[in-house]
Amino acid sequence: MTENYPRLRAELDGIPTYKPGKPAASGGAAGYKLSSNENPYPPLPGVLESVIGAAGAFNRYPDMACTELMTELAEHFGVPAGHLATGTGSVGVAQQLVQATTNAGDEVIYAWRSFEAYPIIVQVAGAQSVRVPLTDGEVHDLDAMLAAITDRTRLIFVCNPNNPTGTIVRRAELERFLDRVPGDVLVVLDEAYREFIRPGAGEADEMPDGIEIYRDRPNVCVLRTFSKAYGLAGLRVGFAVAHEPVAAALRKTAVPFGVSQLAQDAAVASLRSEAALLERVDSLVAERGRVHSALAAQGWTLPEAQANFVWLRLGEQTLDFAAACDRAGVTVRPFAGEGVRITIGETAANDLMLGAAEAFRKEM
Repeated sequence: MTENYPRLRAELDGIPTYKPGKPAASGGAAGYKLSSNENPYPPLPGVLESVIGAAGAFNRYPDMACTELMTELAEHFGVPAGHLATGTGSVGVAQQLVQATTNAGDEVIYAWRSFEAYPIIVQVAGAQSVRVPLTDGEVHDLDAMLAAITDRTRLIFVCNPNNPTGTIVRRAELERFLDRVPGDVLVVLDEAYREFIRPGAGEADEMPDGIEIYRDRPNVCVLRTFSKAYGLAGLRVGFAVAHEPVAAALRKTAVPFGVSQLAQDAAVASLRSEAALLERVDSLVAERGRVHSALAAQGWTLPEAQANFVWLRLGEQTLDFAAACDRAGVTVRPFAGEGVRITIGETAANDLMLGAAEAFRKEM
């Protein structure tokens, strides 16, 4: 007897599987996870209490409109509530954006390597990925991205700071790029790591802030998340800031009740703990500087880091380096044949990684 199976969409064939950061090793030596860009600190003051309070009512559906969170975000960033949309992390909102802008065969442009979810969400929608290689400096090649635009282009992702390289597109070059993108193409500034950007001497005006840039640009949408700096990775809440037509389309494509009440309440409490947030982010940025300087002193070449991780381009040595870190008790995120992304975690974890990196370099 011939078995018949349901007919599934052909676009799903060959979709790459999203690879989460490898968990820390259990048993034996102390294990630390530096593979998922998680915040090593516990929830901000008041957040855990808020979640515990909300937990007693999770037999009820959450507020689908995220009313309190939307009000808090509008006040915090100085934007109209109608310009906001929430989702299950910024990646959830990114998927909604692709669904809202593309039909089968339409094109989505992004740098490569960049956030590994981009090719997945584009292919799921039936659209076509157009990957533009990074420059030799590991930065978006905006001129090449402009040259890649066709009449089928519907959306462009600019991951800033870029994941996994940690590099940024500076404001002047970003604005020159936006001036040349057709007005009917949506440009998404994915700023999941925005809070970790720190200007050097005299660079304050060069640091991009997508929310300032979007205000007079109807074809710009900004993605932010509570997963990184705010430390709510396990609760899955992100948001977009965009002009009303785009924000309305995002609300239409959202999964009903996708953002739990626990996540909403935790996000509101986190926004109200900004002083503590800035203190923790400053601490992570200082530790990032220490790790970056130590790796450079060992002889590694690595780009400027403006997120909560550093990047080593290792080519064919990538998996061997990751294995050496595993043996030392830390997991990092390898991209086979390309490089390793190393999250800035606890000092003890970072020291273990630095020891493994130094030993590995001596054996090269």
